[in-house]
Amino acid sequence: MATLTQKKAASRERRHARVRARVEGTAQRPRLNIFRSVENIYAQVIDDNAGHTLVSASTIDKEIVKQLEGKNKVEAAKIVGNVLAQRAKNAGISAVVFDRGGYKYHGRVAALAEGAREGGLEF
Repeated sequence: MATLTQKKAASRERRHARVRARVEGTAQRPRLNIFRSVENIYAQVIDDNAGHTLVSASTIDKEIVKQLEGKNKVEAAKIVGNVLAQRAKNAGISAVVFDRGGYKYHGRVAALAEGAREGGLEF
């Protein structure tokens, strides 16, 4: 018998597969993917045609960890989104397709998206 945690993870995987069937990142408009763990949040800008990660940011990056002291997880996600947007701008990326990874657009996921928009990414 599957536990509640296993059922929730399987449901998220199904939702993510549904989204990925429709959302594809190209060189002109790469995909902004999010993965959320219990403690951390990770974001990548991916060119699916080439199969490469163009830029990434997460709460475990050494330069970001210094900014996170005393912040809660939602505030940390917003900082990660802002840093990701700056790195994307430096790489010449201004527009992305948002892939929430099967998570609800709420809390940390929404905060990361808001931080990325404030940093200058369009989606």
